[in-house]
Amino acid sequence: MKAMVIVQTKEGGRLEWHDVPEPEPGPGELLMRVKATAVNHADLYQLKGTYDLTKKAPDRIIAGLEAAGEVAGIGKNVSGFAKGDRIMGTCGGGYAEFTTLDHRLAIPVPARLSWEEAATIPVAYMTEHNALITNGRLKAGETVLVNAASSGVGVAAIQIAKFCGAKIVIGTASTSKKLAALTALGMDLGINYRTENFADAVLAATNGTGADVIIDHVGGPYLKENLRCMALKGRLVSVGRLGGKTAELDLELIAYKRLQLIGVTFRTRTMDERIAIARGVVADLLPALADGRLRPLIDRIFPLHQAVEAQAYMESNAQIGKIVLKV
Repeated sequence: MKAMVIVQTKEGGRLEWHDVPEPEPGPGELLMRVKATAVNHADLYQLKGTYDLTKKAPDRIIAGLEAAGEVAGIGKNVSGFAKGDRIMGTCGGGYAEFTTLDHRLAIPVPARLSWEEAATIPVAYMTEHNALITNGRLKAGETVLVNAASSGVGVAAIQIAKFCGAKIVIGTASTSKKLAALTALGMDLGINYRTENFADAVLAATNGTGADVIIDHVGGPYLKENLRCMALKGRLVSVGRLGGKTAELDLELIAYKRLQLIGVTFRTRTMDERIAIARGVVADLLPALADGRLRPLIDRIFPLHQAVEAQAYMESNAQIGKIVLKV
């Protein structure tokens, strides 16, 4: 089969278009004929060999962390699936014509979704459901701030927050075009972080109360202002660190407001934890994805062999929503 393989060199990782053996499903696994996969910021860390700092990056690995496609093979001890079933899920090696995944991570693809739309769902919606609902403990009527809201995960966060009853959903982005697209998806207030201070805008929109839940994809540079515009007993969920990993922390402010800082990542989760997140998405979000109340947003579609160009486009920060690779 064809696949985009990460080759690690002294100069760093690079993507190469290779012929590689087709995988075989092990016990408990499904073989997926990949129809589409999506590009994530984690793919860039995977390319650089820094995705999991606790392990040495392998010299060669198929890129990609999610995919959508048809069941092409079924491993031992798997029931409830048949060849040809439409599935999507998080997995290793999504940048390929075939991949395998634990059958408990497989999410059925609703009939109304295209393969390209389905490929955008696993990482983004699992990440943000876990961040907002499980860790952020979002309650109906609360205010949510999503930083870097035009990213794939940011778009999912905006939609999930509104769908789950947030009273005010606020997002930050760098252009009026991005903010307009997010408003069409349910965002109540858009803040151009290049032209205004987002913390001031949040406090003004909430009559000084602040945001109950902040979903942060930026990291260090935003920490001080995030804390300043958080409500009493607010929860800050650190999903990404696109702008930096470190910042000075005001412990007095955290104590005074009784704030909670929560970190999330898939890298240290057990399989059981990942399965629980997938099941949460199926229970809480799949019906809305099936009937259109939640709508994946695709910015651009590239053919799989143009994955290098697709990742370069992601690094440009021009996209609104997800970047997809069609197989």
